[in-house]
Amino acid sequence: MSPNTLTVTEAVRNFSEYISRVFYRHESFVLRKGKKPVAELRPVPRGRRLGDLPGLLCSLPHLAKKDARAFAEDIKTARRVIDSDKLRDPWAS
Repeated sequence: MSPNTLTVTEAVRNFSEYISRVFYRHESFVLRKGKKPVAELRPVPRGRRLGDLPGLLCSLPHLAKKDARAFAEDIKTARRVIDSDKLRDPWAS
């Protein structure tokens, strides 16, 4: 969805209306001064709270036992490889 374009003057004259459209309709607007775009008026991205994490994790599909065992083995193998490699600190002098 491409944002609507409006002049800064139009935005100032009808500010409450545009804020309502952003809030209720999730619309976005590019504000122009003359022919040059200068700003955006758009909804703030909405995230999740950390407190929602346990419920989110519980809602995920569970692995079959065979797949879970294979995944655990993959992690063990990866840890052994990482431990056996001498990782070089790129910031060390």
